[in-house]
Amino acid sequence: MSDPSSTTTITPFTRALLAGALAGTTVDFSLYPIDTLKTRLQSSTGFYPSGGFRGIYAGVGSALVGSAPGAALFFVTYEEIKSRLRIFRERRETAAAWSEPVEHMVAASAGEVAACAVRVPTEVIKQRAQAAQQPSSMAALRFILAQRVDIGALGVWREMYRGWGITIMREVPFTAIQFPLWEGMKAWRRRRTGRGEVSAVESGLLGSLAGAMAAGLTTPLDVLKTRMMLAKEKQAALPLFRHIWNESGPQAFVAGIGPRIMWISAGGAIFLGSYQGAYNTMTGVT
Repeated sequence: MSDPSSTTTITPFTRALLAGALAGTTVDFSLYPIDTLKTRLQSSTGFYPSGGFRGIYAGVGSALVGSAPGAALFFVTYEEIKSRLRIFRERRETAAAWSEPVEHMVAASAGEVAACAVRVPTEVIKQRAQAAQQPSSMAALRFILAQRVDIGALGVWREMYRGWGITIMREVPFTAIQFPLWEGMKAWRRRRTGRGEVSAVESGLLGSLAGAMAAGLTTPLDVLKTRMMLAKEKQAALPLFRHIWNESGPQAFVAGIGPRIMWISAGGAIFLGSYQGAYNTMTGVT
């Protein structure tokens, strides 16, 4: 029998850090081919000119480098802010029924903003390799860095963070939908079973359902983000939106919705299931 005190040495910060890093790496590598197909479907050059079904692991290097720190940043921020908001709510004499879901929305939104510090440059490099603009992640990175002669260091920085605004606009609504749903369904499951915490499998199934709903609703923002990152020159969101609407019509904003829902539904199961499993293991929950 293991020593009960062995789990107390792991702080909540460390649990969120390690469980998040594991979850991010696991989901990004296992579902990368679907993400590649989604990116190519949304590319302005078309699916087959962007690579079709060839080289579906193109750009995987940048994804793996950014997965662990990005997911770790998200969960460290999420768990910390969620904990502080819960303590604040419990100290109040009265709290509305909607207080807890709002806490989850705020905490998840803050986590996404923190994670985007890593995620955006990773996405820029990854998607250029996925769309066959560059042969690999390293080639995409070198191409951006080589522009320093023409656009300077600040220009390179802006190029690496191209699409930052629209990524935040996509991720915050997505997370504000997914995480309150996930947390709410977990609470429902705990009440049904009488257990203190859900299992990794249960968390994964509930995360899959929440992710699928959030993915479908935020696909137009994902299309806009992908077009911005793949554009040869930096473009503002609103003019680009008008250009896509006038050129391709409203149907362009649901391009790749099938792969996106499939990818994020499966991703939600793996991401939130592996996170819960790792977190439960470190807290001694069986």
